[in-house]
Parts: sequence; C-alpha cells; structure tokens
Amino acid sequence: MQHFVIEGATVILLDHVAPVAVRVEAGRIAALDGPRDGARVIDGRGLVLAPAMVDIHGDAFERQLMPRPGVLLPTEAALLETDRQLAANGIATAYHALTLSFEPGLRSVATGREVVAALAALAPRLTVENRVQLRWETFCFEALPLIEEALVGPLLPALAFNDHMTMAVLDPSCALQDRPFDHDPAFPVTDMHGAAFAAKMETRAKRSGMAATDFTALMREIWTRRAEVPAVIALAGERARAVGAPMLSHDDSQPETRSFYRGHGARISEFPMNLAVAGAAREAGDWIVFGAPNAARGGSHLGSPGAADMLAAGLCDILASDYYYPAVLAAVARLQADGAGALAGLWKLVAANPAEALGLADRGEIALGKRADLVLLDWPDGHPPVVRQTFVEGRAAYRAIAAG
Repeated sequence: MQHFVIEGATVILLDHVAPVAVRVEAGRIAALDGPRDGARVIDGRGLVLAPAMVDIHGDAFERQLMPRPGVLLPTEAALLETDRQLAANGIATAYHALTLSFEPGLRSVATGREVVAALAALAPRLTVENRVQLRWETFCFEALPLIEEALVGPLLPALAFNDHMTMAVLDPSCALQDRPFDHDPAFPVTDMHGAAFAAKMETRAKRSGMAATDFTALMREIWTRRAEVPAVIALAGERARAVGAPMLSHDDSQPETRSFYRGHGARISEFPMNLAVAGAAREAGDWIVFGAPNAARGGSHLGSPGAADMLAAGLCDILASDYYYPAVLAAVARLQADGAGALAGLWKLVAANPAEALGLADRGEIALGKRADLVLLDWPDGHPPVVRQTFVEGRAAYRAIAAG
C-alpha cells in the first residue's frame, strides 16, 4: 500500500485545530509533521482534514431498499448504492439501523437476514466499513436466531432495544415523549379495534405490503405477547454481553426505562425523548445520542429535545445520521456557525465519541497509530462544507474534484 502525506490542510485533532502534515503508511497514521521520505504528497491547501465520521445509527439505506412504499429493489444493488453514499458523505464506519420486526416486508426478519448476508458477501467490494445495528423490536421473538448469528459474525454488530409496538398502542391522550415505562402494568392503551388506530396504522401497513385491516389484526395479535417480552429482552441482552457487543435503548421516555435497559447492558441512550431521561443517562455515565438531522434543522420533527439545546446542557455526546447521511456533516457545520462550541469539540460528536461508545478504539481521531480514516473537506468560511476525499484505512474510498 502506497505511503502518502497530506500537507497544507487545517487538521481537526482531538482537542484543537492546527496546520499539521499527516503521513499515512499501511493504512495507519504514521507521523504528524514528519518527513516526506519519498511519500506521495496530497495537497490539502485551503481544505480541512478531519477524522472520517463514525455513524452509530443510520437507516437511510432503507430508501435504497424501498424507494417507494411496497417497492423493494434488489438487496445487493441497494447496499452498493448505500456504500457509495456513505463514502461521499465522509462516513468511514456505518452501523446500519436494521429493524428486525414482526412486520412483513422492509423491516421483517427475512429482509434483515438478506441484508446481513449481502453485507458479508459484498464486503470485498464495499468502500467503507458497513456494520449493523440490530435494531430489534422487542416483541419480535422470531428475530432471536438472526441476532445470535449476527453477534458471532465477522464484524461485531450493536444491539438496540426498540419497542415501537408499545409506542404504537399508546392512548392518544398521553404524549409520546412522556409515556410511562413500557412495561408498566397500567400503561394507557388505545382502542385497537377503533377507526383511529386503524388510520394510524395505514403507513405501516403500506410499508409492510399488507391491507390495513390485516395489519391492525396483526398488531392486536402481537400485543398478546406483552407478558413474555421482559424475559426475551433479558435473553437477548445476555447473548450480546457474552460477545461484548455494544447495546443501546431507543426513544426512552422515562428514567425507569433507561434504568431497565441499562440493567441489561445498554449503556447508550439513543434519542432520549425528554430532559429527565437525558439527565438520568448523564448521571449514570451513559452515552447520549441525538439525531444529526435534528441539529442540522434546528429542532426535532417529533417534538423531542433539540440536539443543540442538549449539547449546551451537557446532555449530548453523539450525533447520528438517523435517516439522512448528509446531516452528520451539516449538523457540525450548523452547530459551529451557531457558536455551539469549538470545531474540535464538535467533531468528537461524529467521530471520537461514537467510536469510543461502540468499542472501536482504533479510529475516530487523527493520532499516531490510529486507522487512517480521513476526510478532506472544502469548507469556505460562511459556507457549507463538502467532502472532496474520503480515506478508509488509507485507501481512497471517494474523490471529487471541483469544477473550478
């Protein structure tokens, strides 16, 4: 593998920004301001060099799999396109939030199995490191065999506990962000035979390729599993702990919910839905994740806490692409423009912090011995940044030359 040096760029280091020459050898960062020694020189003048991003949760790949409701495209072609999008957006490590649900179609266990198998088969052709976040719907007991298989696969996945079933049946008189602990015996449940519930399920039904009446019947059937769910959660958590997989809980609405999943090994709070939960996570030393689209837009589309506000309160450690890969870079740019923090500190939200939370000690910062996962940015003052080159372990994953 050819050695090279990136010279002239403004470099985002772990705690400051400086004009440093970065030498890469055998996929690793070999020197900072070291000698050229015959290495190829990449001109970084006028550009910003940063650690490539680590995306802890992204489900934008679903748009490649199903660009329209009910229209599924071939899995391998969809994942190859996703990989290109990741590289073009400076993301060198991606955890695809692969929903494993009792729904048929896009978020089914069958589709999840196809994606896991396709990523393994495509690995030699992919440009970035495509991992999986097993975004497990806890009412989907059928997913356990796939979870167990994936946990011993070549790239250790993350396991995320999701309970969109309980969220779906919440009585509309209770705000989603403040709903009780999911396993509270007094949880307020809507009328699952009523017209309002059927209308609410129409979008899910389309995604699943089912008639709305059939889908609502499926939801009523799955709800009968509720008493068994805690034991199955315990089993899945045990399997993940056994292999050291990072675990997350999703959309927590109560400190009790966060405590419950922490007790099963989930030390990452993903998209906490109110200030009390985020505060409880911080007090316990958990990692806290918010969506980059939230930060890039200036607020949540669901009415959950704003990422910028949470960052200011010391309650945000990581930004995830969520449903839009370009949002990761856009979020950092907006936060910097709004004076939310220094660039080096803001960049930790998308590189060093997610890498540490996920147990990836070899990446996320520009430092000696770390993986040469790098991104060169064209970032004029007062204008949005754009990716010009992405390197993964020193390998060119993406390159774009401006017309000027």
